[in-house]
Amino acid sequence: MKLVIENLTKKYDEKTVLQEVNYEFEEGVITSVLGRNGAGKTTLFNVLYDEINYDSGKFYLEDNGNKIPLDKENVGMLFSENFLPEFLTGYEYIKFYREINSPNDPKTVDDYLDVMDFSEKDRNRLIKDYSHGMKSKISLITLFISRPKVLLLDEPLTSLDLVISTQIKKLLLELKSQGRIIILSTHMLDLAKEMSEQIVLLHHKKLQKIDLDKNDEQFNSYLYDILKDDSDE
Repeated sequence: MKLVIENLTKKYDEKTVLQEVNYEFEEGVITSVLGRNGAGKTTLFNVLYDEINYDSGKFYLEDNGNKIPLDKENVGMLFSENFLPEFLTGYEYIKFYREINSPNDPKTVDDYLDVMDFSEKDRNRLIKDYSHGMKSKISLITLFISRPKVLLLDEPLTSLDLVISTQIKKLLLELKSQGRIIILSTHMLDLAKEMSEQIVLLHHKKLQKIDLDKNDEQFNSYLYDILKDDSDE
């Protein structure tokens, strides 16, 4: 299975942010979309997640030659800012989410919270008292429960400490092993290299595949030379 994007264009008034974007994202692969701040990464994700309209083009899932619409059931998104019901505890929210989205799930609420190392005290605290990192872990658990075919993670590890980042990486690798299409956006090259097998540039309003191996000693300088020219963005 793969996510296919064809000639996708998005404008804000007269400003073109995405221009005839074409790319195919494969399942079982974590792909980083790397670009400078303002390059259009969040706009791309919001279009795919059906949060905003787009001007032209199309995108869909392709499985054994069959084209499947990318609807809300097929795609999940972890936003850079978490939107959670802060009047609930972490346990209450995951229990509610599991009962609605996966009532026959063999994993219990505690199983999911254990994976992300929530202490007994933390899982019974109100979400409004959680740190940004703890909220990100709760949001990622919901994606693990709903198991969408496509996961979009918008700057998922920015401003998180080492422990929480490691826990989230562990869960992403487990999701990857289940054949999901995982795409994360970042402006941090080191994170992109560490987390993903493939790195794609969002540059000059298009997605550009990088042919150079990320472990090549010239990789960093190669990307720097490309990204430093943002005169039209």
